[in-house]
Amino acid sequence: MTGRAPLGYGAAMRIRLAIAGVLALLAACGSRQDLAPKSADQAPPRPLMAAVAPTTEQLLTPPPMARPARQDDGLSKSEERKDDPFDLPPTR
Repeated sequence: MTGRAPLGYGAAMRIRLAIAGVLALLAACGSRQDLAPKSADQAPPRPLMAAVAPTTEQLLTPPPMARPARQDDGLSKSEERKDDPFDLPPTR
């Protein structure tokens, strides 16, 4: 035996609420200053192997790999598909 009486549901809940309140107060205290964006004069650093720094338009334009062309079906015209030996019915 540990020598301590177990806490009841009400006491355990009060302890949990007190801990949650203390954590909420700790999370609330911090810098009271308004958030401000970094200076617009500062451009991102130039990539190491690039000769010149990319412009804003180049940075905001996604590369072609970011939005590839959609190809749902490899068939360009209506034709009979070849037999697929791996297209098996489900088994139980």
